[in-house]
Amino acid sequence: MTLQLILVAVAVFGTMALEARRAGRNERIQRQHGGIEPAADVYRIMRVTYPGAFAAMLLEAALRRELSPRTLVAGAVVFVFAKALKWWAVATLGRFWTFRVIVVPRATLVNRGPYRFLRHPNYVAVIGELLGVALLTGAIVTGPLAVLGFGSLILRRIGVEERALAGSLRAGRSV
Repeated sequence: MTLQLILVAVAVFGTMALEARRAGRNERIQRQHGGIEPAADVYRIMRVTYPGAFAAMLLEAALRRELSPRTLVAGAVVFVFAKALKWWAVATLGRFWTFRVIVVPRATLVNRGPYRFLRHPNYVAVIGELLGVALLTGAIVTGPLAVLGFGSLILRRIGVEERALAGSLRAGRSV
């Protein structure tokens, strides 16, 4: 494995580990405040396919030749901007950001930070991460498959979130 792939793997899985730690802490806090996780979420599939998509792209890259510097720079720029957007969303949501959909009674709907401009900035960032790593690794097969496959899971997840939030609002909560 080249130094480039090692650096990409460290960037991807290192930040993923930090995010998992934060998400786990926030999940515990939300459950302590009466947070409810809706049924029919795709989290179980996402928790495997998200890291699996990056691993597949890295594996494909290990089997291919080196990439042009322009592709590497483009991938790095996309990945860094995606991570910046994601961490802006994470910081804005604070203790409400998790990997799971958890609705906390009496929590207010967030409409500041990147949520002023996008309904689901975290998911936009995740697609950006996948695109960035696809470029960084030259994953011409697994990259598009990862974006399309995980993108379809994100669309299903958005449906789960929207129904959970709508149900919370109908129940008189101000989520």
